[in-house]
Amino acid sequence: MIATAEQISPATDTDWWRGGVIYQIYPRSYQDTTGDGVGDLNGITARLPYVASLGVDAIWISPFFTSPMKDFGYDVSDYRDVDPMFGTLADFDRLVDTAHRLGVRVMIDLVLSHSSDEHPWFQESRASRDNPKSDWYVWADPKPDGTPPNNWLSIFGGGGWQWDVRRQQYFYHCFLESQPDLNFHNPEVQDALLDVTRFWLDRGVDGFRLDTINFYFADKDLRDNPALPPERRNAKIAPSVNPYNHQEHLYSKNRPENLGFLKRFRELLDEYPGTAAVGEVGDAQFGMELIGQYTKDGQGVHMCYAFDFLAWEPLTAARIVEVFDNLEEKAPDGWACWAFSNHDVTRHVTRWNLDDQGARCYATLIHALRGSVCLYQGEELGLTEARVAYEDLQDPYGIEFWPEFVGRDGCRTPMVWEPSNQNGGFSDAKPWLPVAHEHLGNSVGSQEGRPDALLHHYRAIIGLRGRSDILRKGIQRSTEAHGDMLTFCRVHEGRRIFCAFNLGGEPCTTHTPDGEWRFIDGIGGKDPQVGNGGIHLGPWQYTLLEEA
Repeated sequence: MIATAEQISPATDTDWWRGGVIYQIYPRSYQDTTGDGVGDLNGITARLPYVASLGVDAIWISPFFTSPMKDFGYDVSDYRDVDPMFGTLADFDRLVDTAHRLGVRVMIDLVLSHSSDEHPWFQESRASRDNPKSDWYVWADPKPDGTPPNNWLSIFGGGGWQWDVRRQQYFYHCFLESQPDLNFHNPEVQDALLDVTRFWLDRGVDGFRLDTINFYFADKDLRDNPALPPERRNAKIAPSVNPYNHQEHLYSKNRPENLGFLKRFRELLDEYPGTAAVGEVGDAQFGMELIGQYTKDGQGVHMCYAFDFLAWEPLTAARIVEVFDNLEEKAPDGWACWAFSNHDVTRHVTRWNLDDQGARCYATLIHALRGSVCLYQGEELGLTEARVAYEDLQDPYGIEFWPEFVGRDGCRTPMVWEPSNQNGGFSDAKPWLPVAHEHLGNSVGSQEGRPDALLHHYRAIIGLRGRSDILRKGIQRSTEAHGDMLTFCRVHEGRRIFCAFNLGGEPCTTHTPDGEWRFIDGIGGKDPQVGNGGIHLGPWQYTLLEEA
């Protein structure tokens, strides 16, 4: 039964986000309704019945604001309007109303750390050193020899400072040079961004995904970042070919002043009961510590996700234990939001070389873990990373580092709805990125009529999580790895669910904790009653048992 708007009213469950499932939509690639080859808001609205059928609590829509699209919407030139490519504010209002009637909340992606250089704020700021917005961005004089003020780098490659001939100063950009960083040390900047937040809350949004939440403040004294020893480098935040990985980013991000702004942000959200925010923590060294700081005691955002499960290395049983031990040590009062895929990383079916059974196993796992869940469009179909030819690349990141790093276009190709159309039912025109033909056999239309399809497995496990307070809100105990076997217990109000996952290619055996246990059927798990002397799980098999 599909929920009604009354069922998602704030009075019903202001804690819905705790253990909730959020479905990310990349609007350029979801559904085109105008025939220009680019997805739009009306396309999302048209597909909302499908989204509701998955059983998710909310959607997160990647940026659709007015933008020159040099970073595909993450370079905002007007925070209070919809880019004509995606529609109008009226279209957005209709989307929110439709989602609420279907029982789905709407979260939008706020990009607060930087704007486009075409934003009126920056145009005024760069005009002179003494105009009212002259201090709204991170400006600095050159060193005596004319070089940039410090050694900060851009994630998108090269130095993080760009010379501006108007002011005869450098401005800082952590991303593209057309994405200048805002100066959060200026209270007027904070006020303006909180006003933007209120604008969307007043339009009925249920929350926000906050892009690069730990990048808001840069060191006021502009101190150099220290070098990071080679043995501590990894490619979780930037590809290994990027010199950004050669620094420990102590001063260009992760500043303690951020806590004060997040407290103000949370106070604003608390004026709108039932709203929530999830922060993206982009840091390879201090991700868990920041989750602990940013989600503690209702003083910041409700939840954060780091990049622990978005890495290339296989997600083994031992690695999951390590992550949860780290979470317990550094963020015992925090709340994590887990994701395996998103618009910035290679799809996890490809990263971890999963077959259908492996995809089912990991889908079940993420919905069994303590925390909230972010799913990325097409994940429920088992889509692989698409191969995009160099001449079809759109992502400036991939173009910069090709061929050692091919960019993010492979996870952003259009959603596939039907197998019979070469564009997968996404558009009648040539799409902005090519549809991956290997995806057509996994399209929604292909899977709807197959009871054993992965799509239906996602519906089953999301449904189980939605019905179970233990899985949504319970604590997690005894997270252990024995070879490829991962086991843990979820506990809530004295009730327990025991979870066992074989995350490898060889059979494994484990035992249940003391007590009487009942097999949870309907999610493709193995009934342990079949085995003798313990729980025997074949490659990529799993079982969930509820205490009788």
